Amino acid sequence: MICGSMFSGKTEELIRRLKRVKIAGQSVEIFKPFQDTRYSVNEVVSHDARTILSRPVKDSAEILTVAENIEVVGIDEAQFFDMELRNVCEELALRGHRVIVAGLDMDFRGRPFGPMPDLLAVAEYVTKLHAICNHCGNLATHTYRKTADAETVVLGETDIYEARCRYCYSLGNILELRTRK
Repeated sequence: MICGSMFSGKTEELIRRLKRVKIAGQSVEIFKPFQDTRYSVNEVVSHDARTILSRPVKDSAEILTVAENIEVVGIDEAQFFDMELRNVCEELALRGHRVIVAGLDMDFRGRPFGPMPDLLAVAEYVTKLHAICNHCGNLATHTYRKTADAETVVLGETDIYEARCRYCYSLGNILELRTRK
């Protein structure tokens, strides 16, 4: 598992690991949620424009049907998948696949995001990455949404989100609540 806030380098780390798998001559398939079309339909793309070919899927069960003869399975933006992703990943692992998953551990409200808590609980290895707080320069652990959108899933980049440390995240949310009243 690779987790953290937005702009912490999760996708960059996933791509790095999967490229090493390819160098080692192992077969690999990368999956991403069908709705994530921010940069590319059929590539996983990091914020610093690193890319790797991927397969968009509509739900996690689809991964089981196409990962049959693959040694290593990569999954990006895991938080956008359905709650069955944990079972799919465990089934892949039981079949002998190595599974590397990346995703946001918390949503913009600071709450556990989608299937991520379940995946983190059963993972053998967890790497938590940190961004840099846009306000104070400390390590950022939270994703702050700069708009008033209330939906949990709103695709966007620096126009909508920024990385913040716990203090600046909390301060920003307090100020937002005061201005919305």
